[in-house]
Amino acid sequence: MVVLFALGSFATTLLGGLTALRVRDYRHLMLGLAAGLMLGVVGLDLIPEALTQEPRAVFGVPAPLLTFVLGFLVLHVIERTLGIHRGHEQEYAEHSHAPQVGLLAASGLVGHSVMDGFAIGAAFQAGSTVGIVVALAVIAHDFADGFNTYTITSLYGNTHRRALTLLAADAIAPVIGASITLAFMIPAPVLGLYLGFFAGFLLYLATSDILPEAHASHPTRLTVLSTIAGVGFIWLVVGLAS
Repeated sequence: MVVLFALGSFATTLLGGLTALRVRDYRHLMLGLAAGLMLGVVGLDLIPEALTQEPRAVFGVPAPLLTFVLGFLVLHVIERTLGIHRGHEQEYAEHSHAPQVGLLAASGLVGHSVMDGFAIGAAFQAGSTVGIVVALAVIAHDFADGFNTYTITSLYGNTHRRALTLLAADAIAPVIGASITLAFMIPAPVLGLYLGFFAGFLLYLATSDILPEAHASHPTRLTVLSTIAGVGFIWLVVGLAS
């Protein structure tokens, strides 16, 4: 089951890369939907489940909420330090960095995709409902990852073949991450801390990367409605599974 959902991430990552290569007209709607799914997962599923797995407090604050904030800050610091901006092609087009910069940025996305797969496996260890909801969010988000892996690599002057190679690596990465979790069980307190940490990651990606990118070139009401629909869909999934 875990690997099967990870294969869904494999497919959407490739789809995102192929979209970057050929079609862009409806990308803003897909990104808006992905952001809504991610926001819904964070607020309606990951945080509540993390608090259930690890309810203990540290200096008056539940421990998973501390790791939630930590996850948000860690990704923020990494992006600000390395200068990695997901998408926003117009920003990259104005720069003349060496191809190695594009390779570094794309490699960072591949590493992040390994963690996406790990998150799917960890969520299924918390329960099938949590696993399915997290998997849906990751699958939607990985469309944007695939799109940006190809875009970043090619815009920094790398060859078409090299961009496709990194896209393939990004696609297989979630399967590797999910497979790792099949080898061991994560203790409930550790799982709660990790789910909180991953929720911080998702919130940062949704609010700082995916949503601004979705509205950058097509600031339409349909994009907003796509985001709301994504949140509503997660609410429906969580409600039906309860």
